[in-house]
Amino acid sequence: MGAFELGTDGPSALVVGVDGSESSLRAAAYALGLARRQRARLFAVYVRREPGAFLTFGGTAVQAIVEAQGEVESELLEMLDQQAREWGVDARLVVRPGDPLRVLGEVAEEVRASGIIVGASAGLGHKIAGSLAVRLVRAARWPVTVVP
Repeated sequence: MGAFELGTDGPSALVVGVDGSESSLRAAAYALGLARRQRARLFAVYVRREPGAFLTFGGTAVQAIVEAQGEVESELLEMLDQQAREWGVDARLVVRPGDPLRVLGEVAEEVRASGIIVGASAGLGHKIAGSLAVRLVRAARWPVTVVP
């Protein structure tokens, strides 16, 4: 049996999905604590919906959605920076457009994440189409922690 290497057990990187919802913020808080205890890097991933993904009711509606996403992104960055400094965690906000399942998987692959953490979905549509957490578990490439 090989020798034990100090500091190499446990996760080295974690990915948490954030979207500004209450459950995603609880997932981020859980992930920050876990990253602190495990001395892991934390990558908070905010997936922006591309304007083409919205039904276009007019340019004003699309512009309002884009601006709202920018506000959520700014708030998440400020909150993450503050909490990361307070807890002494190496944390970064990654912002990309696309499908949350695909983007979380891409980031997890790039950073060689040991796991993905997401908040539980509360949306009615997810009961029909399946929540992000269920879709991540089905993808079965990383351990998935769902925070209620």
